[in-house]
Amino acid sequence: MEYVTLSNGVKMPSLGYGVYKIAPEKCEECVLDAIKVGYRLIDTAQYYDNEEAVGNAIRKSGIPREDFFIVTKVWLTNDGYHKAKDSIEESLSKLNMSYVDLLLIHKPVGDYFGTYRAIEEAYKEGKAKAIGVSSFNEKLLKKLYDFAEIKPMVNQVETHVFFQQKKLHRLMDELEIKHMAWAPFAEGARGFFSNPVLDEIGKKYNKSIAQVALRFMIQSDIIPIPKSTHINRMAQNLEIFDFSLEEEDKKTIASLDTGKSTFGLEYGPRTGKILYFLSKLFYHG
Repeated sequence: MEYVTLSNGVKMPSLGYGVYKIAPEKCEECVLDAIKVGYRLIDTAQYYDNEEAVGNAIRKSGIPREDFFIVTKVWLTNDGYHKAKDSIEESLSKLNMSYVDLLLIHKPVGDYFGTYRAIEEAYKEGKAKAIGVSSFNEKLLKKLYDFAEIKPMVNQVETHVFFQQKKLHRLMDELEIKHMAWAPFAEGARGFFSNPVLDEIGKKYNKSIAQVALRFMIQSDIIPIPKSTHINRMAQNLEIFDFSLEEEDKKTIASLDTGKSTFGLEYGPRTGKILYFLSKLFYHG
């Protein structure tokens, strides 16, 4: 496994395993499989309702806690200083851990400034080794960056070959914020797994479409967190450190960028209010 260094000096694996949409009863088994094939970065969230399963898997693995890099996120209905502070304690309790390695705001919705203050406090108290945000666009990221006492170290955003976030990536480079990618396979949309360009490049290196896409991200200084419930695919997603894409192939993949989100997630004030309202109705974490 290769590592990247965050702005505070913390080392973070350059590839991780995501558990979004994995049911709690299945998650523990999947995380144990992921650990077995070599993953050490595990990405969960309050909203996923599987923090406890992740924590159980870490303990059952028999591998020391300090060998892992665990990420969780404060959900938007826990926004504001006091609710966020309480929810962070609840997450640590569910994970059965005294700290997480990376603590993020999940969405730029509600009182995320108050949420970030609680996250900064958790960092100062040693309950988070690194902190940051998720799904923040350029404008919102700069706004939070200027507000923050402890600058965000990571921004986790939708990123894949069809939506490469080039402008946002440049800003993050400027601010020394690492780019983490959710939905690195676009959740299979836009014909991802049958894309002829990626397929042709894959044949050149004897690699799959998924491996080519992940390698492109690694070489673009992006940290992907692919998800699979199949142990063989988990292993294949890790087998990307034995080759490098040539510059010509990187340029070809870069040309696939449409500049548009696959999921239509833009967090303006109106969208934020709608998402916040729906979460209050349907999320009970």
